[in-house]
Amino acid sequence: MKKTRLATVWLDGCAGCHMSILDIDEAILNVAARADVVYGPLVDAQEFPKAVDVTIIEGAISSQEDLEKVHAIRKRSKLIVSLGDCAVTANVPGMRNNIPPRKLLERIYIEGAQENKVIPSEGVPALLRQAVPVHQVVKVDLHVPGCPPPASAIAFVLGELLEGRVPNLTAKVKFG
Repeated sequence: MKKTRLATVWLDGCAGCHMSILDIDEAILNVAARADVVYGPLVDAQEFPKAVDVTIIEGAISSQEDLEKVHAIRKRSKLIVSLGDCAVTANVPGMRNNIPPRKLLERIYIEGAQENKVIPSEGVPALLRQAVPVHQVVKVDLHVPGCPPPASAIAFVLGELLEGRVPNLTAKVKFG
């Protein structure tokens, strides 16, 4: 049996959703038996691969780098899952949306600094004007809300997707 090519992506968020993926306990054995994890924070791949069956995205789109990455992901993925409230609604990253990026950076790196009062420019992706949920940029096939979603819901979603079914999340998840 051909294994599902599974990728996970961490954009602007706290990694709590990825921690909840790891919290699915023994259900991870079923995932390992049915899927090859081809990209993610725990995989050494440096570039997002082609021909991914399922991509799970955690976090909001907050930078130019996130924007470019999510467009490439959409082109290379059959199915995209927004995992967690940051990916679904922009949640905590979106709290900065009323502050212009330049003012935000000045507050953090100049007003808030004791030393080296300079806004970094090398190796730091340019912020977008606003942090946005994934579906505002690309088509998302499944939204899994929660901050983070419970491990049981993630195990259910992964199990259904690996069986080729679209999960019914009505009684499994909620926002917050």
